[in-house]
Amino acid sequence: MPRFTYIRPQTLDETLHLLAQPQKRSRLLAGGTDLMIRLRYAAPDFDRIIDISRLPELKIIAREEDSIHIGASVTYTEILESALLQDLTPFFVAAARQIAGPQIRNQGSIGGNIVNAAGGADMLPPLVCLDATVQLASKQGQRSLLLTDFIEQPHRTRIRPEEVLTRIIFPAPQPETNAVFIKLGRQRTKAISRITIAAMGRTDARGRISFMRFVPGAIAPRVQRFTAVEERLLGELPLPELFRQAGEEAVRVMNALTGGRWSSDYKIPALRTLTQRALAAIFSLQSI
Repeated sequence: MPRFTYIRPQTLDETLHLLAQPQKRSRLLAGGTDLMIRLRYAAPDFDRIIDISRLPELKIIAREEDSIHIGASVTYTEILESALLQDLTPFFVAAARQIAGPQIRNQGSIGGNIVNAAGGADMLPPLVCLDATVQLASKQGQRSLLLTDFIEQPHRTRIRPEEVLTRIIFPAPQPETNAVFIKLGRQRTKAISRITIAAMGRTDARGRISFMRFVPGAIAPRVQRFTAVEERLLGELPLPELFRQAGEEAVRVMNALTGGRWSSDYKIPALRTLTQRALAAIFSLQSI
């Protein structure tokens, strides 16, 4: 194991002061489930680790007016145990439940999942579905970015060396909105996702689809909404034939984004089927 300095600040202000020191190359540690593994295979590009896993400012889960706030150091287990999130965003909780095993869920953090920005990160599709914003802090102040703008490409984000991701914020879903998270992997848990789908939807008084969010994961360079699929569904009655057409549209968008990959023969029928299954679950035509 390479040598580096380890420090655990007691406050967020202390953390920002440390990050502002230009003579030091620092790396933040929240859960360490990605960082510690990486150190076994590559030399560190930092001089010290700053452990922010116990900062109280980063451990909140709260509703503030019409928004949900989650601290960046909140673990997956804390998400699972949150009555607020279980009530308002059960599909987000379902995504956390399917991450690895208990040891990783106890240690890994939501902020680390976002900043690491792996292409198959399970928490990203539901957060994009929820129109999540990330809050960043430095000695110069705070700024906020939409999650879709924050992540530039796999393992690359717009966070600056002197910044800390402090909170993830998203609007509380409106009543009557149903949502689902589906993960396809070699095992149900303890496996890197092959495909995930997070989707939200609701119908109007006429029974037609009036709101739709559809976000696949692990199939494109960046996690993003498939707006063409959403537009195909809006204003229509939620029927099996419509869901079949949405599955075909999802495949078309995936191919346009990726240009076709070695895994396409596997992912095309899987995405087509999972799209239909997700939509049927949202609009109560069948269970997952």
